[in-house]
Amino acid sequence: MKHYEPPKKDLWSGRISNKWLYLHEKVHCTPLNEMPEAQKKSIALLGYACDAGVHRNQGRVGAVDGPDVIKSSFGKMPNHLASHVLLHDAGSITCANSDMEASQSQLAEAVCTLLHKKQFPIVLGGGHDMAYGHYCGIKQYLDAKKQGQSIGIINFDAHFDLRKKTDQGNSGTPFYQIAKECRQESIDFNYLCLGIRRDANDRNLFQTAKDLDVIYVMSETFQPAFLQEITTFINAFAKNVDHIYVTIDLDGFSSAFAPGVSAPSPMGFTPHIVLECLKTIIASGKLISLDIAEMNPRFDIDGQTAKLAASLVHYVAHAVSGS
Repeated sequence: MKHYEPPKKDLWSGRISNKWLYLHEKVHCTPLNEMPEAQKKSIALLGYACDAGVHRNQGRVGAVDGPDVIKSSFGKMPNHLASHVLLHDAGSITCANSDMEASQSQLAEAVCTLLHKKQFPIVLGGGHDMAYGHYCGIKQYLDAKKQGQSIGIINFDAHFDLRKKTDQGNSGTPFYQIAKECRQESIDFNYLCLGIRRDANDRNLFQTAKDLDVIYVMSETFQPAFLQEITTFINAFAKNVDHIYVTIDLDGFSSAFAPGVSAPSPMGFTPHIVLECLKTIIASGKLISLDIAEMNPRFDIDGQTAKLAASLVHYVAHAVSGS
């Protein structure tokens, strides 16, 4: 398969217990073409090793190495998954010759395959341009099943990523691309953005968000003190869609928690508010897939950002499997 790299067993190492006490002992390295149809709860980690979109968006590159670093950090964490829950490393989508569009297309195909195999996909990036490919994969899956069900996007991010595509897409255009396709197909564009910063989006982006009826919570309100109101926002949003796709941009977090990202800022949100929101989203029973974007090991400090990303994956994997 072009633009694809099979799972690397050497990423999965750590303390040895011989009792599956650690996740590296539980994971199965399973190439996409060998992925079984799940008979029980099953989670598949898929990398998106591409930062061509970050480069096009004038960000600092390095996120191409993000997936492997997150997997390695995740593997060292304790395993509390129930024995019947399966965990797969499905490898990574790659990017050759800066062909981001081909990588997005391959990602869409991979996500669609995982959903058909009844896996819960967790995609690890990589630039936020993966959101376009990820969404397309979910839509392809639902279209193939002829379900015609609505997809709600919840983005934890400081940025709208609604830049209008000119010649090429980039890490700042994915949700505008999705909105444009929704309009062409006469379907609703359901987009909730949590953590938006006024100092990170120009007035044109706010106008685009208004024109597209985007629902958003500003960073000064995306705080634990307003959790009840935020929960109400999320529940109201979830009520009006059939499936929820969650995307977490690590550069939305304060650089105190996530220095290793493409666009760091000390003014971001905290991990605790994100975990509380994830709890609400998962409780809705509508979460179909999730990704984590913009992990940039080149600028990380003491593996702090990788550990944050891995902890988020740890929480989601255990929560969606009921472990």
